[in-house]
Amino acid sequence: MRVVKEDPHRINGKIRDVEEVRLVGDNVEVGVYPLSKAKEIAQELELDLVEISPKAVPPVCKIIDYKKFLYEQKKREKTLKSKASKVTVKEIRFGPQTDDHDYEFKKKHAIKFLKDGAKLKAFVFFKGRSIIFKEQGHILLLKLAQDLEEFGKVEQMPKLEGKRMTMFIAPKKVK
Repeated sequence: MRVVKEDPHRINGKIRDVEEVRLVGDNVEVGVYPLSKAKEIAQELELDLVEISPKAVPPVCKIIDYKKFLYEQKKREKTLKSKASKVTVKEIRFGPQTDDHDYEFKKKHAIKFLKDGAKLKAFVFFKGRSIIFKEQGHILLLKLAQDLEEFGKVEQMPKLEGKRMTMFIAPKKVK
């Protein structure tokens, strides 16, 4: 079974239930016309009568090449979509007693992530009784934030949620 997609606009013969329409478009004198006259004008110009704003009184119709209009609209949407930035979030996990070598290793990865334009979620995970070291976890995350200051800015300061202390760092915009 094939599903036929319905047009988002009513065109030509599908515009019924109204007597008058407000006509806009190129090579057309803007104004309110009877529906039959508007259809005639569109036919003379070999273009389509497209209902742009059906809720207006009278409905607004435009005389255009409908296929070309849809193509331009899709093209516009595609460029907008490609310009929209996709934010990726990379995670780095520490323990409350992470030693210097591990810290430096993870810091290098964090710098790489921020340079690539990804957000960084750094967190300290407390296992079992290690929750008593929450000050150490806080200090560790603040130190990381200070070390990464030139690559990104802190979006959320360290916050304890259950057994995790989390901090978010967003990359700095490259000029």
